Amino acid sequence: VLERAMYHFENCYRIPNVRVGGWVCKTNLPSNTAFRGFGGPQGMYAGEHIIRDVARIVGRDVVDVMRLNFYKTGDYTHYHQQLEHFPIERCLEDCLKQSRYEEKRLEIARFNRENRWRKRGMAVVPTKYGIAFGVMHLNQAGSLINIYGDGSVLLSHGGVEIGQGLNTKMIQCAARALGIPPELIHISETATDKVPNTSPTAASVGSDLNGMAVLDACEKLNKRLAPIKEALPGGTWKEWINKAYFDRISLSATGFYAMPGIGYHPETNPNARTYSYYTNGVGVSVVEIDCLTGDHQVLSTDIVMDIGSSLNPAIDIGQIEGAFMQGYGLFTLEELMYSPQGMLYSRGPGMYKLPGFADIPGEFNVSLLTGAPNPRAVYSSKAVGEPPLFIGSSAFFAIKEAIRAARKDQGLSGDFPLEAPSTSARIRIACQDKFTNLLDLPEAGTFTPWNIVP
Repeated sequence: VLERAMYHFENCYRIPNVRVGGWVCKTNLPSNTAFRGFGGPQGMYAGEHIIRDVARIVGRDVVDVMRLNFYKTGDYTHYHQQLEHFPIERCLEDCLKQSRYEEKRLEIARFNRENRWRKRGMAVVPTKYGIAFGVMHLNQAGSLINIYGDGSVLLSHGGVEIGQGLNTKMIQCAARALGIPPELIHISETATDKVPNTSPTAASVGSDLNGMAVLDACEKLNKRLAPIKEALPGGTWKEWINKAYFDRISLSATGFYAMPGIGYHPETNPNARTYSYYTNGVGVSVVEIDCLTGDHQVLSTDIVMDIGSSLNPAIDIGQIEGAFMQGYGLFTLEELMYSPQGMLYSRGPGMYKLPGFADIPGEFNVSLLTGAPNPRAVYSSKAVGEPPLFIGSSAFFAIKEAIRAARKDQGLSGDFPLEAPSTSARIRIACQDKFTNLLDLPEAGTFTPWNIVP
């Protein structure tokens, strides 16, 4: 987790003069682990603050600062990986156009002038997410394909279907490779007696690893069937399979894939890549806050993602929407609170606020970048599971812009602290007005706190 945070902190920006260090610290709180993103969103969150601080200090729009500092194809990251096929600028321009960014800037400025206790803000957030397991040996997958006499196909692979559409994509890969309708292919539930030594279905590489393993098995079968297809050029799939069976040709094949070229280590393997490739995207969110209660609502979100040649756009758009909402929860709602003795208070939905239906942006548009194939994954696709999550922080940064507008009305300028998640209490206090000035805060050490926020 720490390693991925260190590798992702600069997000999409080329920062020539940088040194990154990380330390794993033992605490007195109960152990926990990372969720979707595995340190990436936390690292990029720090990098985005740097870019926004630069924009604020030099008095430029943050989008202009982004354009000046974006990585370009051929640039090197701070861990010496050269970027290939890196269309982040296209994602940005498409997203700005789709979201009507310039028009909304004027609309938001007018709204904020006309309203004292309700303010709006807008933020643009890009993302760059590296695709590969950080542990070298996990970047492998296997498959098993059996073809039966009636032409039906049974497909086994090492991934686990957990609602992300992996089985559907594997069926599509096999159908395309074998040249048959998807209806002929059936999935066998993941089991180690079919495919041994499976890697976890994680790190957004489920389709990449298992899809390539499926293609490997299909290529073996196609090679065996090639002489029969040449002998019966007008035959059907079932006729070819029937002929192969009577000719005693094996109709079962295993597939295997090991992701090549990765395994970077600064001392032992400095020429390897850390990640196979990167998935990029840009999101623009508009929020409205109630300065008196701290409540907020996401009015609109527009996202443009580069996921290569999508295997299944319907599935991928659903994954993007879901990842955004989980990132939105991370940065605006989901607060961990502990007792002074270290007991976790925020257990269950009663104490731990998860995004609900009412939290979905009022207008939610997701587009896939076209004309950006990826040669490093199955059928030029790209991973989609974790990369969009950080775009959820666009709601957080939009909230901060809305708070900035409220503070301006109060005669306050300059930067101000706002921790994530930007809960209602934090929004309300950050707005700073005549009501918050009436609060008499006790001095530290004169009371026993009821909760501890890490």
